Amino acid sequence: MVNVTGVKFKTAGKIYDFNSNALVVSIGDRVIVETEQGLGFGIVAVPSQEKDKDEKSLKNIVRLATQEDFTWRKELESLELLAHEYCVQCIKDLSLLMNLFSVESTFDRNKLTFFYTADGRIDFRELIKLLVKEFSIRIEMRQVGIRNLSKHVGGVGKCGRELCCSSFMHTFDPVSIKMAKEQGLSLNPTKISGVCGRLMCCLTFEDKTYRYYKKKMPKLGKIITVEDVQGKVVRQNVLRQSVTVRLDDRTEKEIFLSQLKKENT
Repeated sequence: MVNVTGVKFKTAGKIYDFNSNALVVSIGDRVIVETEQGLGFGIVAVPSQEKDKDEKSLKNIVRLATQEDFTWRKELESLELLAHEYCVQCIKDLSLLMNLFSVESTFDRNKLTFFYTADGRIDFRELIKLLVKEFSIRIEMRQVGIRNLSKHVGGVGKCGRELCCSSFMHTFDPVSIKMAKEQGLSLNPTKISGVCGRLMCCLTFEDKTYRYYKKKMPKLGKIITVEDVQGKVVRQNVLRQSVTVRLDDRTEKEIFLSQLKKENT
């Protein structure tokens, strides 16, 4: 059995499993952990639990962060800001069609990772040469999607709340236009797209609920009889659990599923 603790490196970042060994940690504690890139500065997100896992497959939590670690992290943040400003200027000088939005340093200052978005592939060999010459450190350029940009920058969605991706979402689930159709939303792209320009992630939150309750409802076009009146189902209201029926005289009537159940008993 291994003491497995969940650690994340960003506010809404992915949670990774680490071996905390005999170290006692609590949610919210800052810790120094081993990563494939070297030491990392993370936040405990899931308390320690004994799990039947291969101890060799997990990296270790080295220790609780000290005051010196916090001071060092501040220095790294200054380096990241400096590197960001310098790289932006180099991009302009080299006329590269890319949007740099974040720079991250490993905790041991062995590598700087530059995150950017672009419409296609970018030849940044000259850019890397300039960065290596300026900072004398290993450089990695990582191209990511527009959703990652929104997750990093943050903002307010159309609902008036903080963006889901930057506040609590750890990963991006696939979103399809079919989900908007299932929920009876307007298919106008400007109304169902987020600030990133992609379909809103919140469409996935209620998708299973809509599909579950729709299975219990009469399908569009079906002829049903309620209170000796026959009509054709023309609309569904999943939230109200009702359907709108068009009668023979062209009038429409809302019928709740509870009424249909009574008719069938």
